[in-house]
Amino acid sequence: MKNTGMTRPLDQLGRIVLPKEMRTTMDINIGDSLEFFVNEEGFVLRKYTGVSCKFCGAVDHLTYFRDNFICSDCIQILKTEEHEDVASTDAIQSQKHAKPTHNTTTWKPKQSRVQQDEMVRKLRKLIQEHPNLPQKVYAEMLGISQGRVSQLKKLL
Repeated sequence: MKNTGMTRPLDQLGRIVLPKEMRTTMDINIGDSLEFFVNEEGFVLRKYTGVSCKFCGAVDHLTYFRDNFICSDCIQILKTEEHEDVASTDAIQSQKHAKPTHNTTTWKPKQSRVQQDEMVRKLRKLIQEHPNLPQKVYAEMLGISQGRVSQLKKLL
């Protein structure tokens, strides 16, 4: 068991407060169910995931793999992606052994100022329409990373 170096006292009702760093690391949010048990390492606490697929939440046709349930549909998707990864790795390996060719691509900037201004405008509109959404949702709606949303919010 990993020692975190953190200690918390029990209150009069036998409760403890889980440190924010641990809740964040373990992806534990307010209202989440927790699972307590004792094993050979000692007292164990972890987020209760229930009996549903780790990826999509389905409850039918589940397989237990490395402390997680995975449905048959997600297993098929993972297998397909694995085959695609293997094929792309093979293609990369064959390119390494091929004769070098002259690169004719021209340099392009990663993102123009116009695109950035457009993203700031879209983010501003989303925030006005949905002011209480978390940054993660804004990122998904815009198709960008949460870090990029944070950068764009600083420009607002």
